[in-house]
Amino acid sequence: MTNVRGESIDLTTPDGTADAYLAHPDDGAPHPGVLLYMDAFGLRPALEAMARRLAGHGYTVLVPNVIHRSGRAPVVELPEFIDPGERPELFAQLGPHLQALTPEVAMRDAAVYLDWLAASPLVAAGPVGTAGYCMGGVLAVRTAAAYPDRVAAAGAFHAGRLVTDAEDSPHRLVDRITAELYFGHADEDQSMSAEHIKALEQALDAAGVRYRSELYEGAHHGYTQTDTAAYNAEAAERHWQALLDLFGRAL
Repeated sequence: MTNVRGESIDLTTPDGTADAYLAHPDDGAPHPGVLLYMDAFGLRPALEAMARRLAGHGYTVLVPNVIHRSGRAPVVELPEFIDPGERPELFAQLGPHLQALTPEVAMRDAAVYLDWLAASPLVAAGPVGTAGYCMGGVLAVRTAAAYPDRVAAAGAFHAGRLVTDAEDSPHRLVDRITAELYFGHADEDQSMSAEHIKALEQALDAAGVRYRSELYEGAHHGYTQTDTAAYNAEAAERHWQALLDLFGRAL
């Protein structure tokens, strides 16, 4: 682990300013870049801490507020700890903002994030990694499919809705991916059932994608997020090892 610096930055997009958090080793040198996608609750101290931990292993980590069109983070007021009783009300508030982030809009933004990483003197030349949590896992996979020459690795953790009936369902895009992928599925996750996992793996196999797909038994959706009741310390540490192994190989 190395000393890390974290700071809030602004990115210029075609639709205005996107606020983001940047974490990187405090040595002034370039390091492999990582685009870290937030979960539904958004950019907040818990995610910033995750970015700093990853940066401590030698990466420059960018965490954008992907719903920046709705305002700077936090877009809705969040409690310090999110328990199950508060989730319905929070999702009711967040829902319209999340629904406005269509795949087209999200991938237009992804180009901005990737361009920023490519231009930064803090980022080493070459493809980057992506990592995402919950809805961010879907964005990580979509980014790897939309920009295959720019993404070398993507990790998706407790990601839901990777398999849907939509024509642009993430599992229908994997034949465009050249990156190595890792999936850490939550156990008993209604948004990513055993049938969904099987369909995803069949699509990955058919496309010849390099990947690992693992079920984290006993871990609920959101198991990596320390400020929620879903947090599972054992599963979270397993996720860190898997993510660092993935980036160590691919970046």
